Amino acid sequence: MGIPDHLTCLWRNLYAGQEATVRMGHGTTNWFQIGKGVRQGCILSPCLFNLYAEYIMRNTGLDEALAGWLEKRNVEFLNEHRIPVLPDEKSSGDWLHSEMEEFVQSSGEHGIVVLSLGSMISNMSEERANVIASALAQIPQKVLWRYDGKKPDTLGPNTRLYKWIPQNDLLGHPKTKAFITHGGSNGIYEAIYHGVPMVGLPLFADQPHNVVHMTAKGAAIRLDLERMSTEDLLNALKEVISNPFYKENVMRLSAIQHDQPMKPLDRAIFWIEFVMRHRGAKHLRPAAHDLTWFQYHSLDVIGFLLACVATAVFVITKCCLFCCRKCASIGKKGKRD
Repeated sequence: MGIPDHLTCLWRNLYAGQEATVRMGHGTTNWFQIGKGVRQGCILSPCLFNLYAEYIMRNTGLDEALAGWLEKRNVEFLNEHRIPVLPDEKSSGDWLHSEMEEFVQSSGEHGIVVLSLGSMISNMSEERANVIASALAQIPQKVLWRYDGKKPDTLGPNTRLYKWIPQNDLLGHPKTKAFITHGGSNGIYEAIYHGVPMVGLPLFADQPHNVVHMTAKGAAIRLDLERMSTEDLLNALKEVISNPFYKENVMRLSAIQHDQPMKPLDRAIFWIEFVMRHRGAKHLRPAAHDLTWFQYHSLDVIGFLLACVATAVFVITKCCLFCCRKCASIGKKGKRD
């Protein structure tokens, strides 16, 4: 407890195994939207932000005010290892959008490729954009690219740029062959839901973890946006589109995600009405809200462990001194004899 998610994301990015997936959260508040302006290049910045956010929540009463509400979690466990979830957090999935435009229909049998690096990346360097555009120009598919920067010089006639795209609708179209994504949770869930194999270009936060997990599931190929070449992206696209291995794996995940006891919207409605019927559902309120500050930061546990270590060191030191004295006294008696 008290360890910011930014650090645990860094730990989880290193491994795809289950031993690195215990989520050490510091509350149920979603600070992602609030902390968009926090500098991501330095670990210290988001850590300090999280400490300040915790202080504000506890001292303004917001933490207590939100304690009686259920939190909607846009999480499906097939994209996560086993993680602990508080009783006031219920997974309901996300809502879908409407249909797509006419450009998709002109792709013919080759289909389309969807490219989106998320809303937090408005543009990128011209050199990186040209690398991506050059690779896209060499595939037979039509490409819809969410991009708000300067038009790349190597942009091919098969690629269109958009400041915004209905991503879920595009992924749900039967002509969609591949999805180039930064690894955001929404994009991952939507791609799984519609059975679209992925090429991941993770940037920060939970994105590397998401892409690594999909790669381990055989549903994606991971590339480094800053280091990849045109050939790297081109080969990755050809692989996920032409190799049935990726399509079969992502369709298997899609079948699991579709096999739910009730629709996500119905699940969300049920829990909203549940909270209303039970006047805030305070019986689901986590005991963590009642912890004191030193319990919240595990200082009592740390103090106990330090005391145990100090006691062990003291006992071992005394035993060593006692043994040394015994040996010294035995040596003196031997010399006298």
